[in-house]
Formats: sequence, C-alpha cells, structure tokens
Amino acid sequence: MIDLVLTGGTVVTEGGEARADVAIDGGRIVAVGLAETMPAAREQVDVAGHHLLPGAIDVHVHFREPGYTHKEDWGTGTAAAAMGGVTTVFEMPNTNPPTRSVAELREKRAAARKARVDFGLYGLLAEDNIGELEALAAAGVNAFKCFMGNTFGNLPSPSTGAMLEGFEIAAKTGLRISLHAETASIMAWRQERLEAAGIDHPLAHVAARPEIVAIEAVGRAAVLAEWTGARVHVLHISSAGELRPLAEAKARGVDITGETCPCYLFLTTADYDRLGSVIRVNPPVREAKDADAIWDALQSGLVDMIATDHAPHTPEEKINPVIWKADCGFPGVETQMPLMLTEVAKGRMSLSQYVKMSAGNPARAFGLWPRKGRIGVGADADIAVVDMGRRETIAAERLHSRARITPFEGRETIGAPVHTLVRGTFVQRDRTLVPGLEGHGRQVTDIQQMAQPAPRHVEESLEYLLAEARAA
Repeated sequence: MIDLVLTGGTVVTEGGEARADVAIDGGRIVAVGLAETMPAAREQVDVAGHHLLPGAIDVHVHFREPGYTHKEDWGTGTAAAAMGGVTTVFEMPNTNPPTRSVAELREKRAAARKARVDFGLYGLLAEDNIGELEALAAAGVNAFKCFMGNTFGNLPSPSTGAMLEGFEIAAKTGLRISLHAETASIMAWRQERLEAAGIDHPLAHVAARPEIVAIEAVGRAAVLAEWTGARVHVLHISSAGELRPLAEAKARGVDITGETCPCYLFLTTADYDRLGSVIRVNPPVREAKDADAIWDALQSGLVDMIATDHAPHTPEEKINPVIWKADCGFPGVETQMPLMLTEVAKGRMSLSQYVKMSAGNPARAFGLWPRKGRIGVGADADIAVVDMGRRETIAAERLHSRARITPFEGRETIGAPVHTLVRGTFVQRDRTLVPGLEGHGRQVTDIQQMAQPAPRHVEESLEYLLAEARAA
C-alpha cells in the first residue's frame, strides 16, 4: 500500500493538460493515470476541479540568514514559498557573512535546517575568494553568484580579470554562474553625480542605472562564458536592450539562460509616483516598452524562466523620501504564482507555458531535471494544487514573509495554490501553512546532475599556467 493518491485533478505538463490521478509513495510519484489503475493508498485526497502543476522552482531568493534575520529567516522565507506554490528555492550568498568559503557555507547550511521546502545554496564568486571556488564546489554549493553591480550587502564587484579566472574555475565544475548583470563603475559614477546635485526622487534610481549597465554587463559576461566554457544565468532581466546580447549569445552556442521577475512584467515607471521608494529594486523597474519586450521574450522562450528576487526588508527600511536611503527589493516568493496565473486566466499564456517557465526550465538549467520540474513517474512529488478560479487580493499583512510590504498591495489575482506538496508531504493545505514542518526541506545537492564541462582554451587558462608553474 502506497502513501497517497491525489484523485480527480487535471495534471499539467509542458505538453498539455489531462485528467489524471497521481500516486505518491516515499516522496516520489509512482503512477499517473486513470483512477482504476491507481494502487491502494493509505490516504486519498480529492482534488477534483483543480489543476496539478509541478511546484515552482525559484532560483533567486534572499532569505537573509545569517546576519539580517530581522528582515527574514529560513523559517519565514520558506513558509512564504510553501504558501506560494514554490517547492524549491535557490538562496543567494549576500548574507552576513557572505557565503564565500566552506566555513560560511556550513553556517548557511545550518541556518537552512528550518527550511520547509527543498533548496539550493549559492556560493559567492568575488575578487577575494577565487581560491575558495573549487572547495565550495566540492563542499556542495549548487551554483555560484557573481555581483557585477552593487546591491544589498555592498559586496565589491569583481574586476573582469577576476571574473575571467572565476569563470575558468567554475567551468570545470559544471556549476552555473548566476549574474547580477549591471556594470558597477557606470552606476557608481552616475549615482554620485545625482546625489551631488541633490537629486533624490524615486525616478533618480532609474537614472543611476540606465539599461546600458545591463546591456554592457550581459554582453561582457557572455563573451567570458563563451571563451571559458562556463555556464551562466542572467538574473532579473529588466530591459529590452539586454535581450539583444542574450539572444546573440544563445545563437553563438553559449550556455546562457535568463530569468525575469514579476516586478518587471507588471510595474513600470508610471508606478513610481504611486509607490515611491517601495518600488526601489536592483535593477530598477523600467518603462512600459521594456515590460512589453520582456513579456514577448518570456513567451518566445528567449527569457527562460520566471523567478522573484525575493528580497525582504522592513517597512521602515523601505520607506524613505530620499531614494538613496531606501533599501532595494521586496518579497515576492509568495505572490509570483498568483500573479502569473492571473495572466493565464486572462489568456496571455497557457498553463503549460507557465509550467515550463516556472518549473521545467529552472530544473533543466540547474541540473534538477528529471527529478524535479515535472509531474511524472520517478519525479519528486513536488506539486502545487491550483484552483484556477480562486480570487484573492494581495495584502502585505497576510504575507508569511517577515517583510510586511509589497508593491502589489491591493492587486486582485485569479488562481492560487490551495495545496503545496514537497516530496509528497503537504506543507500548505487549504491555503493554510501546515505546522510542524520546519526542517522538512532538503538541499538538492544529492540529486543535482551537472552538465559535463566543455573546457575552452585550456592551454591559455590561468589555472593551467599556474599549475604548470607549481609543478616546475
């Protein structure tokens, strides 16, 4: 007798939808099909009228622990994920201390013992820890993060020389490098000039970070990846301009993927007066033409996936009349799925398209496929049971993140996850967090399958030359 059968639902895959039951045992899916083909189960849950989606995989969250737990911790962050139909998260390294060494990775992993959902951990790729990258990979980081531009935590951006060496090392591991692709020197110069002139209104943030900072950074990173064979991922695509170097790199065969976030799809510069400093995020929300271009790129597959850059801060840290003093970012891991399902309800995309961008493509890009990102035999039973007709209104006071502030306050949504299962266990049921499941989440290291590295220019690589020198 198996553990659980979900009966009467409609299973959604990247290829379409079909009425089917789903049988689960030992945390894995063991059968998908007609009711009469299901094995006997200890529990049956009727999900008739609902759609079964692979749980979302959000490869871009900041849970702030260690160091900034007044903003968020692994308990509250993964509670928000569970409520949002997100079953796997990849957590960023700009905590305090940053995740730049094996000792700090162990500290981060200890903090993550509170996780309710499965997770990956990023290791930092910076100027001062190039010598730590191989050890971080061996110790179990799931990807690297390179901050080409400054953001929360004020980690120094590495020089292009350090990036090149870091890419050479990462290429050998097969781990993907996620890029905060903004050019630090341009932004620092422009912000200093604006501040000196006393310009501090919300739109000044956009002026300090025009789209050229992303265009230049994406192009530069793509060339480094092409030369080294590194696998790279462009985070939080915010502008129409950076889509061109992304497309050109893909056409050249660079192993490059890209994501965008709901704020770049649903908000524009027209919202700055209304939202003030609450809208401040890195990179900034831009014009309507940018949102339109990103929507087109997401639907065409040029932009591979949806993520959130879940970046919680307290209301006191967010609200400031001087834009330079307002912290950047806001929570998003709980609201992404309802926002995107609303667009499905409006006919802007299909559920199958959404499954591909929210689960399938992230799983493939970060080595989790076929264990995650799909509903099929052998896969982890990571499932969002969705009521496509459920209407809700986003309200900060009801968010499970510690950050009680959102630029989507008051927005009505259509469609919501009414249950969330992580490896066959309900972590959210009937729109209520299931108690007692802190610690249910597991790091995905044991299932992650890295792409075989494709070394380039080995004889010219710095690591090769240094190794030769040491041998001599």
